Amino acid sequence: MRMVDLIEKKRDGKELATEEINFIIDGYTKGDIPDYQVSALAMAIFFKDMNDRERADLTMAMVNSGETIDLSGIEGVKVDKHSTGGVGDTTTLVLAPLVAALDIPVAKMSGRGLGHTGGTIDKLEAISGFHVEITKEEFTNLVNNHKIAVIGQTGNITPADKKLYALRDVTATVDSIPLIASSIMSKKIAAGSDAIVLDVKTGAGAFMKTAEDAKALAHAMVSIGNNVGRRTMAVISDMSQPLGYAIGNSLEVKEAIDTLKGNGPKDLEELCLALGRQMVYLAGKASSLEEAEEKLKEVIKNGKALEKFKEFVTNQGGDASIVDDPEKLPRADYLIEVPAKSDGVVAEIVADEIGTAAMLLGAGRATKESEIDLAVGLMLNKKIGDQVKAGESLVTIHANREQVDDVIEMIYANIRIADQAEAPVLVHDIVTE
Repeated sequence: MRMVDLIEKKRDGKELATEEINFIIDGYTKGDIPDYQVSALAMAIFFKDMNDRERADLTMAMVNSGETIDLSGIEGVKVDKHSTGGVGDTTTLVLAPLVAALDIPVAKMSGRGLGHTGGTIDKLEAISGFHVEITKEEFTNLVNNHKIAVIGQTGNITPADKKLYALRDVTATVDSIPLIASSIMSKKIAAGSDAIVLDVKTGAGAFMKTAEDAKALAHAMVSIGNNVGRRTMAVISDMSQPLGYAIGNSLEVKEAIDTLKGNGPKDLEELCLALGRQMVYLAGKASSLEEAEEKLKEVIKNGKALEKFKEFVTNQGGDASIVDDPEKLPRADYLIEVPAKSDGVVAEIVADEIGTAAMLLGAGRATKESEIDLAVGLMLNKKIGDQVKAGESLVTIHANREQVDDVIEMIYANIRIADQAEAPVLVHDIVTE
Protein backbone atom coordinates (compact mmCIF):
# COMPACT_ATOMS: atom_id res chain seq x y z
CA MET A 1 0.00 0.00 0.00
CA ARG A 2 1.40 3.41 -1.00
CA MET A 3 0.26 6.71 0.45
CA VAL A 4 0.49 8.47 -2.92
CA ASP A 5 -2.07 6.02 -4.37
CA LEU A 6 -4.48 6.69 -1.49
CA ILE A 7 -4.14 10.47 -1.93
CA GLU A 8 -4.88 10.05 -5.64
CA LYS A 9 -7.87 7.82 -4.88
CA LYS A 10 -9.48 10.39 -2.56
CA ARG A 11 -8.52 13.26 -4.90
CA ASP A 12 -10.59 11.52 -7.57
CA GLY A 13 -13.58 11.24 -5.23
CA LYS A 14 -13.36 7.51 -4.56
CA GLU A 15 -13.97 5.74 -1.24
CA LEU A 16 -11.08 4.73 1.00
CA ALA A 17 -11.40 1.18 2.34
CA THR A 18 -11.31 0.49 6.08
CA GLU A 19 -7.84 -1.08 5.89
CA GLU A 20 -6.57 1.91 3.87
CA ILE A 21 -7.80 4.39 6.49
CA ASN A 22 -6.23 2.27 9.25
CA PHE A 23 -2.94 2.19 7.29
CA ILE A 24 -2.94 6.01 6.98
CA ILE A 25 -3.70 6.76 10.63
CA ASP A 26 -1.36 4.08 11.98
CA GLY A 27 1.49 5.20 9.72
CA TYR A 28 0.99 8.87 10.50
CA THR A 29 0.86 8.28 14.27
CA LYS A 30 4.09 6.28 14.15
CA GLY A 31 5.82 8.89 11.98
CA ASP A 32 6.14 6.61 8.93
CA ILE A 33 3.95 8.87 6.78
CA PRO A 34 5.16 12.49 6.49
CA ASP A 35 3.13 15.63 7.15
CA TYR A 36 3.15 16.74 3.53
CA GLN A 37 1.35 13.59 2.37
CA VAL A 38 -1.26 13.78 5.13
CA SER A 39 -1.72 17.49 4.29
CA ALA A 40 -2.48 16.51 0.70
CA LEU A 41 -4.96 13.87 1.87
CA ALA A 42 -6.67 16.34 4.25
CA MET A 43 -7.13 18.78 1.36
CA ALA A 44 -8.53 15.99 -0.83
CA ILE A 45 -11.01 15.12 1.95
CA PHE A 46 -11.86 18.82 2.32
CA PHE A 47 -12.94 18.98 -1.34
CA LYS A 48 -14.25 15.44 -1.94
CA ASP A 49 -15.79 14.64 1.49
CA MET A 50 -16.22 11.14 2.98
CA ASN A 51 -19.26 8.91 3.26
CA ASP A 52 -20.71 7.74 6.58
CA ARG A 53 -18.71 4.51 6.63
CA GLU A 54 -15.41 6.31 5.90
CA ARG A 55 -16.12 8.85 8.64
CA ALA A 56 -16.82 6.07 11.17
CA ASP A 57 -13.65 4.21 10.11
CA LEU A 58 -11.54 7.37 10.41
CA THR A 59 -12.97 8.01 13.88
CA MET A 60 -12.24 4.48 15.12
CA ALA A 61 -8.74 4.52 13.63
CA MET A 62 -8.05 7.65 15.71
CA VAL A 63 -9.65 6.06 18.80
CA ASN A 64 -7.35 3.04 18.39
CA SER A 65 -4.23 5.20 17.97
CA GLY A 66 -3.91 5.64 21.76
CA GLU A 67 -5.40 4.87 25.15
CA THR A 68 -9.09 4.33 25.70
CA ILE A 69 -10.86 4.73 29.02
CA ASP A 70 -12.45 1.56 30.36
CA LEU A 71 -15.66 2.44 32.19
CA SER A 72 -16.91 -1.14 32.39
CA GLY A 73 -16.41 -1.07 36.17
CA ILE A 74 -19.12 1.59 36.41
CA GLU A 75 -22.65 0.26 36.68
CA GLY A 76 -25.42 1.52 34.40
CA VAL A 77 -25.52 3.33 31.06
CA LYS A 78 -22.79 5.98 30.97
CA VAL A 79 -23.95 9.07 29.04
CA ASP A 80 -21.52 11.82 28.06
CA LYS A 81 -22.25 15.35 26.80
CA HIS A 82 -20.09 17.40 24.46
CA SER A 83 -20.47 21.04 23.43
CA THR A 84 -18.78 22.42 20.33
CA GLY A 85 -17.96 25.52 22.40
CA GLY A 86 -19.35 28.95 23.02
CA VAL A 87 -19.36 31.93 25.35
CA GLY A 88 -20.74 31.59 28.87
CA ASP A 89 -21.39 27.89 28.26
CA THR A 90 -21.92 26.61 31.80
CA THR A 91 -24.07 23.61 30.88
CA THR A 92 -21.75 20.88 32.23
CA LEU A 93 -21.73 22.39 35.73
CA VAL A 94 -25.53 22.22 35.76
CA LEU A 95 -26.10 19.03 33.77
CA ALA A 96 -23.70 16.71 35.57
CA PRO A 97 -25.36 16.95 39.04
CA LEU A 98 -28.83 17.35 37.50
CA VAL A 99 -28.59 14.04 35.60
CA ALA A 100 -26.70 12.28 38.42
CA ALA A 101 -29.58 13.19 40.77
CA LEU A 102 -31.68 10.73 38.74
CA ASP A 103 -29.19 7.89 39.48
CA ILE A 104 -27.58 8.11 36.04
CA PRO A 105 -23.78 7.71 36.15
CA VAL A 106 -21.93 10.82 34.94
CA ALA A 107 -18.28 9.87 34.48
CA LYS A 108 -16.90 13.09 33.02
CA MET A 109 -13.46 13.65 31.58
CA SER A 110 -12.88 17.37 31.09
CA GLY A 111 -10.11 19.69 30.04
CA ARG A 112 -8.92 23.20 30.62
CA GLY A 113 -10.02 26.05 28.43
CA LEU A 114 -8.24 27.90 25.65
CA GLY A 115 -10.06 31.06 24.63
CA HIS A 116 -12.84 33.15 26.15
CA THR A 117 -13.09 31.53 29.61
CA GLY A 118 -11.73 28.46 31.30
CA GLY A 119 -12.82 24.91 30.61
CA THR A 120 -14.96 22.89 33.00
CA ILE A 121 -11.98 22.07 35.22
CA ASP A 122 -10.89 25.72 35.47
CA LYS A 123 -14.41 26.71 36.49
CA LEU A 124 -14.63 23.98 39.13
CA GLU A 125 -11.24 25.07 40.52
CA ALA A 126 -12.82 28.43 41.35
CA ILE A 127 -14.24 26.40 44.26
CA SER A 128 -11.62 26.33 47.03
CA GLY A 129 -9.98 22.90 47.38
CA PHE A 130 -11.68 21.27 44.38
CA HIS A 131 -9.34 18.97 42.45
CA VAL A 132 -9.50 16.48 39.58
CA GLU A 133 -6.23 14.72 40.33
CA ILE A 134 -7.80 11.41 41.34
CA THR A 135 -6.86 7.86 40.39
CA LYS A 136 -8.96 5.87 37.94
CA GLU A 137 -9.95 3.60 40.84
CA GLU A 138 -11.16 6.60 42.91
CA PHE A 139 -12.97 7.92 39.84
CA THR A 140 -14.80 4.61 39.32
CA ASN A 141 -15.69 4.33 43.00
CA LEU A 142 -17.05 7.89 43.15
CA VAL A 143 -19.28 7.32 40.13
CA ASN A 144 -20.52 3.95 41.43
CA ASN A 145 -21.24 5.31 44.90
CA HIS A 146 -22.33 8.88 44.12
CA LYS A 147 -23.12 8.79 40.35
CA ILE A 148 -20.81 11.70 39.54
CA ALA A 149 -17.10 12.52 39.23
CA VAL A 150 -14.85 14.62 37.00
CA ILE A 151 -11.30 13.66 36.10
CA GLY A 152 -8.69 15.49 34.00
CA GLN A 153 -7.99 14.36 30.46
CA THR A 154 -5.33 11.69 30.11
CA GLY A 155 -2.39 12.60 27.90
CA ASN A 156 -2.47 9.72 25.43
CA ILE A 157 -6.07 9.73 24.21
CA THR A 158 -6.30 9.91 20.39
CA PRO A 159 -2.70 10.99 19.63
CA ALA A 160 -3.53 10.71 15.91
CA ASP A 161 -6.18 13.39 16.33
CA LYS A 162 -3.73 15.72 18.08
CA LYS A 163 -1.24 15.37 15.21
CA LEU A 164 -3.91 15.71 12.53
CA TYR A 165 -5.57 18.71 14.21
CA ALA A 166 -2.25 20.59 14.45
CA LEU A 167 -1.68 19.89 10.76
CA ARG A 168 -5.18 20.99 9.73
CA ASP A 169 -4.69 24.23 11.67
CA VAL A 170 -1.80 25.28 9.40
CA THR A 171 -3.09 23.88 6.09
CA ALA A 172 -6.55 25.56 5.91
CA THR A 173 -8.38 22.24 6.35
CA VAL A 174 -9.98 22.84 9.76
CA ASP A 175 -13.43 23.59 8.24
CA SER A 176 -14.10 20.08 6.95
CA ILE A 177 -17.19 18.25 8.27
CA PRO A 178 -15.66 14.72 8.19
CA LEU A 179 -12.44 15.93 9.84
CA ILE A 180 -14.24 17.98 12.52
CA ALA A 181 -16.75 15.20 13.24
CA SER A 182 -14.14 12.44 13.51
CA SER A 183 -11.92 14.63 15.71
CA ILE A 184 -14.71 15.33 18.23
CA MET A 185 -16.21 11.84 18.17
CA SER A 186 -12.86 10.03 18.50
CA LYS A 187 -12.26 11.76 21.85
CA LYS A 188 -15.79 11.07 23.09
CA ILE A 189 -15.64 7.39 22.11
CA ALA A 190 -12.16 6.94 23.60
CA ALA A 191 -13.56 8.37 26.86
CA GLY A 192 -15.63 5.20 27.22
CA SER A 193 -19.26 6.33 27.41
CA ASP A 194 -22.13 4.16 26.14
CA ALA A 195 -24.19 7.08 24.80
CA ILE A 196 -23.33 10.62 23.73
CA VAL A 197 -25.38 13.84 23.65
CA LEU A 198 -23.97 16.64 21.51
CA ASP A 199 -24.61 20.37 21.83
CA VAL A 200 -23.76 21.79 18.40
CA LYS A 201 -23.60 25.58 18.49
CA THR A 202 -24.49 27.95 15.67
CA GLY A 203 -24.16 31.74 15.38
CA ALA A 204 -21.54 34.46 15.84
CA GLY A 205 -19.98 32.86 18.93
CA ALA A 206 -19.84 29.36 17.40
CA PHE A 207 -17.45 27.51 15.12
CA MET A 208 -20.39 26.79 12.78
CA LYS A 209 -21.74 30.24 11.89
CA THR A 210 -24.87 29.05 10.04
CA ALA A 211 -27.64 26.69 11.16
CA GLU A 212 -27.17 24.74 7.91
CA ASP A 213 -23.49 24.02 8.66
CA ALA A 214 -24.31 23.16 12.29
CA LYS A 215 -26.96 20.71 11.14
CA ALA A 216 -24.53 19.05 8.71
CA LEU A 217 -21.96 18.63 11.51
CA ALA A 218 -24.61 17.30 13.93
CA HIS A 219 -25.80 14.72 11.40
CA ALA A 220 -22.19 13.66 10.73
CA MET A 221 -21.40 13.14 14.43
CA VAL A 222 -24.70 11.41 15.24
CA SER A 223 -24.14 9.08 12.28
CA ILE A 224 -20.59 8.26 13.43
CA GLY A 225 -21.75 7.55 16.99
CA ASN A 226 -24.60 5.30 15.93
CA ASN A 227 -22.41 3.51 13.35
CA VAL A 228 -19.84 2.53 15.99
CA GLY A 229 -22.36 1.37 18.59
CA ARG A 230 -22.82 4.51 20.71
CA ARG A 231 -26.37 5.80 20.96
CA THR A 232 -25.99 9.43 19.92
CA MET A 233 -28.29 12.46 19.72
CA ALA A 234 -27.66 16.17 19.13
CA VAL A 235 -29.19 19.55 19.92
CA ILE A 236 -28.43 22.48 17.61
CA SER A 237 -28.41 25.53 19.87
CA ASP A 238 -27.98 29.25 19.34
CA MET A 239 -24.73 31.03 20.13
CA SER A 240 -25.44 34.36 18.44
CA GLN A 241 -25.21 35.82 21.97
CA PRO A 242 -23.58 34.44 25.14
CA LEU A 243 -25.50 31.75 27.02
CA GLY A 244 -26.83 33.01 30.35
CA TYR A 245 -25.50 36.26 31.81
CA ALA A 246 -22.12 35.26 33.29
CA ILE A 247 -18.82 35.12 31.38
CA GLY A 248 -15.96 34.23 33.72
CA ASN A 249 -15.09 31.29 35.91
CA SER A 250 -16.36 32.04 39.43
CA LEU A 251 -19.25 34.06 37.93
CA GLU A 252 -20.29 31.01 35.90
CA VAL A 253 -20.08 28.73 38.95
CA LYS A 254 -22.48 31.03 40.80
CA GLU A 255 -24.82 31.08 37.80
CA ALA A 256 -24.76 27.27 37.65
CA ILE A 257 -25.69 27.11 41.35
CA ASP A 258 -28.54 29.58 40.76
CA THR A 259 -29.79 27.38 37.91
CA LEU A 260 -29.74 24.26 40.10
CA LYS A 261 -31.79 26.23 42.62
CA GLY A 262 -34.32 27.01 39.87
CA ASN A 263 -33.33 30.70 39.75
CA GLY A 264 -30.96 30.71 36.79
CA PRO A 265 -31.19 32.49 33.43
CA LYS A 266 -34.04 31.11 31.34
CA ASP A 267 -31.88 30.33 28.31
CA LEU A 268 -29.33 28.36 30.36
CA GLU A 269 -32.11 26.41 32.06
CA GLU A 270 -33.85 25.73 28.73
CA LEU A 271 -30.69 24.37 27.12
CA CYS A 272 -29.80 22.23 30.15
CA LEU A 273 -33.27 20.68 30.04
CA ALA A 274 -33.01 20.12 26.26
CA LEU A 275 -29.67 18.32 26.64
CA GLY A 276 -30.52 16.66 29.94
CA ARG A 277 -33.71 15.04 28.69
CA GLN A 278 -31.72 13.35 25.92
CA MET A 279 -29.19 12.08 28.48
CA VAL A 280 -31.98 10.71 30.69
CA TYR A 281 -33.75 9.11 27.71
CA LEU A 282 -30.56 7.49 26.34
CA ALA A 283 -29.76 6.16 29.82
CA GLY A 284 -33.11 4.32 29.79
CA LYS A 285 -34.54 6.26 32.75
CA ALA A 286 -37.55 7.60 30.82
CA SER A 287 -39.74 6.24 28.03
CA SER A 288 -39.99 9.60 26.28
CA LEU A 289 -38.16 12.94 26.13
CA GLU A 290 -41.19 14.60 27.73
CA GLU A 291 -41.09 12.23 30.72
CA ALA A 292 -37.32 12.78 30.99
CA GLU A 293 -37.78 16.55 31.16
CA GLU A 294 -40.44 16.26 33.88
CA LYS A 295 -38.05 14.15 35.98
CA LEU A 296 -35.31 16.77 35.60
CA LYS A 297 -37.64 19.60 36.61
CA GLU A 298 -38.69 17.59 39.67
CA VAL A 299 -35.11 17.14 40.99
CA ILE A 300 -34.55 20.90 40.61
CA LYS A 301 -37.81 21.61 42.44
CA ASN A 302 -37.23 19.15 45.31
CA GLY A 303 -33.58 20.21 45.80
CA LYS A 304 -32.00 16.85 44.92
CA ALA A 305 -29.97 18.33 42.04
CA LEU A 306 -28.48 20.99 44.31
CA GLU A 307 -27.69 18.39 46.99
CA LYS A 308 -25.96 16.25 44.35
CA PHE A 309 -23.82 19.25 43.39
CA LYS A 310 -22.79 19.74 47.04
CA GLU A 311 -21.99 16.03 47.35
CA PHE A 312 -19.93 16.14 44.13
CA VAL A 313 -17.93 19.18 45.29
CA THR A 314 -17.28 17.67 48.75
CA ASN A 315 -16.17 14.31 47.29
CA GLN A 316 -13.49 16.04 45.20
CA GLY A 317 -12.11 18.16 48.04
CA GLY A 318 -14.08 21.33 47.40
CA ASP A 319 -15.75 23.67 49.87
CA ALA A 320 -19.48 22.98 49.35
CA SER A 321 -20.43 25.89 51.62
CA ILE A 322 -20.09 28.13 48.52
CA VAL A 323 -23.50 26.77 47.45
CA ASP A 324 -25.18 28.58 50.34
CA ASP A 325 -22.66 31.42 50.46
CA PRO A 326 -21.45 32.22 46.90
CA GLU A 327 -19.57 35.25 48.30
CA LYS A 328 -16.84 32.71 49.23
CA LEU A 329 -16.05 32.28 45.52
CA PRO A 330 -13.15 34.39 44.16
CA ARG A 331 -14.26 38.03 43.81
CA ALA A 332 -12.81 40.81 41.68
CA ASP A 333 -11.52 44.06 43.23
CA TYR A 334 -13.40 46.37 40.86
CA LEU A 335 -17.00 46.37 39.58
CA ILE A 336 -17.41 48.78 36.66
CA GLU A 337 -20.74 49.44 34.93
CA VAL A 338 -20.97 49.98 31.16
CA PRO A 339 -24.03 52.22 30.56
CA ALA A 340 -26.15 52.26 27.40
CA LYS A 341 -25.57 55.35 25.26
CA SER A 342 -29.16 55.47 23.95
CA ASP A 343 -32.71 54.23 24.50
CA GLY A 344 -33.94 51.25 22.51
CA VAL A 345 -33.81 47.48 22.34
CA VAL A 346 -30.66 45.33 22.42
CA ALA A 347 -30.46 44.02 18.84
CA GLU A 348 -27.06 42.33 18.78
CA ILE A 349 -24.46 40.97 21.21
CA VAL A 350 -21.55 39.56 19.20
CA ALA A 351 -20.80 36.53 21.34
CA ASP A 352 -17.22 35.74 20.37
CA GLU A 353 -16.10 39.39 20.64
CA ILE A 354 -17.73 39.78 24.06
CA GLY A 355 -15.95 36.57 25.05
CA THR A 356 -12.67 38.09 23.90
CA ALA A 357 -13.39 41.15 26.07
CA ALA A 358 -13.66 38.80 29.09
CA MET A 359 -10.39 37.16 28.06
CA LEU A 360 -8.66 40.57 28.06
CA LEU A 361 -9.54 40.79 31.76
CA GLY A 362 -7.87 37.42 32.38
CA ALA A 363 -10.97 35.18 32.39
CA GLY A 364 -9.55 32.98 29.62
CA ARG A 365 -6.31 31.90 28.03
CA ALA A 366 -4.89 33.52 24.90
CA THR A 367 -2.21 30.77 24.88
CA LYS A 368 -1.84 27.48 26.74
CA GLU A 369 0.70 29.14 29.05
CA SER A 370 -1.62 32.00 30.07
CA GLU A 371 -2.66 32.24 33.72
CA ILE A 372 -6.40 32.49 34.35
CA ASP A 373 -7.81 34.91 36.90
CA LEU A 374 -10.77 32.97 38.31
CA ALA A 375 -12.45 36.08 39.79
CA VAL A 376 -12.77 38.29 36.72
CA GLY A 377 -15.28 38.42 33.90
CA LEU A 378 -18.42 40.08 32.62
CA MET A 379 -22.04 40.00 33.77
CA LEU A 380 -24.51 40.88 31.05
CA ASN A 381 -27.42 42.92 32.38
CA LYS A 382 -29.33 42.85 29.09
CA LYS A 383 -29.85 40.23 26.37
CA ILE A 384 -31.09 40.52 22.79
CA GLY A 385 -34.71 41.68 22.75
CA ASP A 386 -34.48 43.51 26.11
CA GLN A 387 -35.53 47.16 26.41
CA VAL A 388 -32.82 49.54 27.62
CA LYS A 389 -32.73 53.19 28.66
CA ALA A 390 -29.77 55.53 28.13
CA GLY A 391 -27.56 55.36 31.21
CA GLU A 392 -28.84 51.92 32.24
CA SER A 393 -26.09 49.31 32.68
CA LEU A 394 -25.56 46.92 29.75
CA VAL A 395 -22.69 45.01 31.35
CA THR A 396 -20.96 44.87 34.72
CA ILE A 397 -17.19 44.38 34.40
CA HIS A 398 -15.58 42.34 37.21
CA ALA A 399 -11.90 43.31 37.03
CA ASN A 400 -8.71 43.13 39.05
CA ARG A 401 -7.37 46.24 37.32
CA GLU A 402 -8.80 49.72 37.58
CA GLN A 403 -8.10 50.75 33.97
CA VAL A 404 -10.45 48.80 31.65
CA ASP A 405 -10.91 51.20 28.71
CA ASP A 406 -9.88 48.46 26.25
CA VAL A 407 -12.65 46.18 27.54
CA ILE A 408 -15.28 48.96 27.56
CA GLU A 409 -14.38 49.89 23.98
CA MET A 410 -14.79 46.26 22.88
CA ILE A 411 -18.15 45.97 24.65
CA TYR A 412 -19.54 49.09 22.97
CA ALA A 413 -18.30 47.90 19.57
CA ASN A 414 -20.13 44.59 19.92
CA ILE A 415 -23.47 45.42 21.56
CA ARG A 416 -25.89 47.15 19.18
CA ILE A 417 -29.03 48.97 20.26
CA ALA A 418 -31.85 49.47 17.74
CA ASP A 419 -35.50 50.52 17.67
CA GLN A 420 -36.71 46.92 17.77
CA ALA A 421 -35.41 43.35 17.93
CA GLU A 422 -36.56 39.90 18.97
CA ALA A 423 -34.76 37.39 21.15
CA PRO A 424 -33.28 34.56 19.03
CA VAL A 425 -34.66 31.03 19.16
CA LEU A 426 -32.38 29.01 21.47
CA VAL A 427 -32.92 25.43 20.26
CA HIS A 428 -32.88 25.31 16.46
CA ASP A 429 -33.20 21.58 15.91
CA ILE A 430 -32.86 18.08 17.38
CA VAL A 431 -30.90 15.46 15.43
CA THR A 432 -31.44 11.80 16.29
CA GLU A 433 -30.15 9.98 13.19
